[in-house]
Amino acid sequence: MSKRRELRLKRHRRVRKRVSGTAERPRLNVFRSSRHMYAQLIDDRRGTTICSASTLEMESGAGSGATVDAARLVGERIGKRAVELGVRTAVFDRGGYVYHGRVAAVADGARASGLEF
Repeated sequence: MSKRRELRLKRHRRVRKRVSGTAERPRLNVFRSSRHMYAQLIDDRRGTTICSASTLEMESGAGSGATVDAARLVGERIGKRAVELGVRTAVFDRGGYVYHGRVAAVADGARASGLEF
């Protein structure tokens, strides 16, 4: 495992000690790979994923999934799905990543769709 990945996982574990999702206020988890962005709303008490969204769902001609614009679309998509399911608030889990760029774009997109955190 690379040193960079080890440090990210260490930060993620440290944050996860304090951040936990419930059915009323699930955890919005973000995962950033080199090609795509993924977001999930998770109920940690039941251990289930409420809904998810990723850049894999984009149309094939829409361009790269590793852009800030694509990340914003993922945030908007997860926000709309959450509101449809009756979830209005969430706890943001940045997954050990810096709150910058694509990670911040997912959060902004979710807020624009009506999700509060």
